[in-house]
Amino acid sequence: MMDHSNFLNMASPYAIYAISIVISTYPGPLFAKLTELYAGSHAFKKDLHLEILRCHEKYGPIVRLAPNRLVFNSVTALQDIYQSDRLSKAYTYGNSVRNNVDNVFTARDKDVHRSRRKMIAPPLSERAMKSFEPTIEDNITVYLKQILKASRTSQPVNMSERVKYLALDIVTRLSFGYPLDTQTKEENRFVSKALAFGLYRGNIWHHVYFLSRLWVYRVFDWIFFESREKYSRLLDKMIRSRVARGPNGERDFYSFISELGTDPDNVRKGELWWEAHFLVVAGSDTTATAVSATFFYLSRNPKCYEKLAREIRSTFESAHDIEAGPQLASCRYLRACINEALRMSPSVPGALWRSQDPNDNQPLIIDGHVIPKGTLVGVSAYAIHHNKEYFPDPFKFKPERWLEGQTPASKLMYDAFAAFSVGSRSCPGKSMAYLESSLVLAKTLWYFEFKVASGSLAEAGGGRVGGPPGRTRPQEFQLEDIFTARHDGPYLVFRSRDESRRDLEQV
Repeated sequence: MMDHSNFLNMASPYAIYAISIVISTYPGPLFAKLTELYAGSHAFKKDLHLEILRCHEKYGPIVRLAPNRLVFNSVTALQDIYQSDRLSKAYTYGNSVRNNVDNVFTARDKDVHRSRRKMIAPPLSERAMKSFEPTIEDNITVYLKQILKASRTSQPVNMSERVKYLALDIVTRLSFGYPLDTQTKEENRFVSKALAFGLYRGNIWHHVYFLSRLWVYRVFDWIFFESREKYSRLLDKMIRSRVARGPNGERDFYSFISELGTDPDNVRKGELWWEAHFLVVAGSDTTATAVSATFFYLSRNPKCYEKLAREIRSTFESAHDIEAGPQLASCRYLRACINEALRMSPSVPGALWRSQDPNDNQPLIIDGHVIPKGTLVGVSAYAIHHNKEYFPDPFKFKPERWLEGQTPASKLMYDAFAAFSVGSRSCPGKSMAYLESSLVLAKTLWYFEFKVASGSLAEAGGGRVGGPPGRTRPQEFQLEDIFTARHDGPYLVFRSRDESRRDLEQV
């Protein structure tokens, strides 16, 4: 385990003050230049991604978001920050570390991260996904039958809720062979809220780091102790039950990472505990946002919906043919719709903060600017995805932009796409997210037609005219920035296709 003292020294008020003087020439809100509370207040309001975009539109491609933080909005900066071995995760990630045990998300030391990444990469590879597909299919079938049940009475379905439970059930089954059954039972649905609170709290500490050093987090822990402890007991039970069955009994994530340390007398202090927590969070939130957002945009863009439905129904002869493989990969418009939904509504909309490695004493240059050591730098996925230089008509859902062939403009667009971040610390679950999203969308479109619910539910998920700043566009799927994204809607009404309904009823 590395010595974190250098990171903590950089976070001291004296160091931040010194950095503040050096980067004082960069534009930004006056309050942000004086205190972390500016960004922290927007993290508290869950709209920091919107505020960062507003600041870029007002101040330009480099904005000073706090006394010691600069947020950029260019492809060059995205590459300079996230593809460089000279930068490490910021000291703010330390607020998520407990018992001095890092996981692949919190590890700041490059060697520790590399070993964690190497360990979890095999079960998250495309090859492994093929072996996991039966488990994924079983849970998608449960989801489809829930949709079928709702279609019989034209009951509106909240897709954020429905897909959230599906993603949770899949990731817990794939992680430790433990069925949460949140799609059909209410008992374990609290997990989603518990995870959301943990992410929300951590995101506030990321931006008002000094509060986490003042033990304020203990107040939060005390207030929400019951729900946090309930989740911890469930995770403890999941790990113990899987460890007891041994590493070779089933094909799941644990069969790949069983070498991680697990203290049978105190599971919560072992390495496996923290990797399990990461897998549950990362494996559910990314897929839930990708699928919910795609349903939202398809339901608001009839031509895109009809084009995708034609592609799915002409590519496959039956729902049983919809599986991982060349046929599914050939559905280019399906992938384009998912990419466009993630562009407009990324699963992690904010900035992933980085800083120069404390052992590196060479000048650090980001997008042509010399950055003083100790400065936190980042790029907001939401902001760069709405940068007109890379994505013309950034608030318009245009899947076709991903099918324009190899041109300088398309290369620049792909370079600016940061839904899974970029570089060695990009999301390791990318293949899993794409596979789940593709299967859910393709099978839904095979079995059903859908439309937006009527009445007040028709507006759920979108912005509203006259709404809060950044939330005034009815055709944009709204996100709450809690590090990952939380959302509600869309509410859809489904109608089963007569020729395929009987097949689903017999599954």
